[in-house]
Amino acid sequence: MSADHTGSAAAEGAVPREAAARTLLRQMFDAAIAAAQPALCIPPALPAAPKGRLIVIGAGKASAEMARTVERNWPGALTGLVVTRYGYAVPCERIEIIEAAHPVPDAAGLQAARRILDRVQGLGADDTVLCLISGGGSSLLPLPLEGITLEDKQQLNHALLQSGASISEMNCVRRHLSAIKGGRLAAACHPAKVVTLLISDVPGDDPRDIASGPTVPDASTCDDALAIIQRYAIDLPPNVLEALRSGRGESVKPGDPRLASNEVHIIATPQMALEAAARVAEANGIAAHILGDSIEGEARDVGKVMAGIALQAARHGQPFSGACVLLSGGETTVTVRGKGRGGRNVEFLLSCAIALQGQPGIYGLAGDTDGVDGQEEIAGACITPDTLARAWAAGMRPADHLDNNNGHGFFQALGDSVVTGPTLTNVNDFRALLITGN
Repeated sequence: MSADHTGSAAAEGAVPREAAARTLLRQMFDAAIAAAQPALCIPPALPAAPKGRLIVIGAGKASAEMARTVERNWPGALTGLVVTRYGYAVPCERIEIIEAAHPVPDAAGLQAARRILDRVQGLGADDTVLCLISGGGSSLLPLPLEGITLEDKQQLNHALLQSGASISEMNCVRRHLSAIKGGRLAAACHPAKVVTLLISDVPGDDPRDIASGPTVPDASTCDDALAIIQRYAIDLPPNVLEALRSGRGESVKPGDPRLASNEVHIIATPQMALEAAARVAEANGIAAHILGDSIEGEARDVGKVMAGIALQAARHGQPFSGACVLLSGGETTVTVRGKGRGGRNVEFLLSCAIALQGQPGIYGLAGDTDGVDGQEEIAGACITPDTLARAWAAGMRPADHLDNNNGHGFFQALGDSVVTGPTLTNVNDFRALLITGN
């Protein structure tokens, strides 16, 4: 599905056919992204002007757009530095924007993290640090503990991304091997006040897990991180294991006096995005049902479950009858075993399509609201009742592509990829299954 679908599903009535179904799905996805734009969420959350200086720092896929919004809405003087993903920078006048790699960190991110820590040294109690954090910040702030190299962090990120670990588990490990995450950045700002504005991309909206919580106290321990490493049989070099086993990687804990005056505000969430999508569906005469904003698990398993719910609704009118859309968010995982390019949204959709077996009247779209599914510059894809038939006609075996974790290759061959470009926000995955009743 291309970005140029226009028009309203209402033109087809409450039971849209394929072209209108695709249009409606894309309109819902676009509405979800629009609801989480920094220009909408930042201004109401800005702090009062401090007696001293305002220093803006931040990291994440949305951080540059967050910084630009702050500049446009802050009446006084400010300075700052934020790091975002390559391709996600926007022009700012007073806040420096640095680009770095995601999801596997690089030297640019390492240097940016060092410079951010340097920027907050020597502040006073009258100063305020405004920290702008969104998803992707974990990889964009890869400053390791002493004795751990960037190469160590890169290898760890590769292993975590392919292990099947949840985002919460991955970030627990990251917090305990970092010199800036797990509350350490906020501690470095002391005695200045820190106000953190968060755009959540994690199931449950736990601030510790958004960019691994650089300004948030963390109750988890090095032992917790070790247990995750053992659970997924991740091979770590001796120096990394030493940092965990010795307790040297402990994060800043709740009750630490250096964080006593800090404020943390979540300004955009997956739930807000799903509610915006639901309003679009309902405006087009389609009942919307939000099944959950924090659904996790293997993407292919979630695809089967969602397909089962959609089939029950289409065939038996249970638990929902008539034309409706099933919405969900969260962050699934892909345990990469094949040679494909991964991508949790396309893996979800391919598994879902296989389970639906061409059931008439069921359409779907799944995409990452940051515009990047896995490591691809592709947000996701869409499925239609004839997805499998078109694949077989093209000589493709859908099950083989699923086994090979090749959802991106599968949907690109069908022309059903969803490409948005940088969305300048990130509130996790968006999934919609539209049941038309046709």
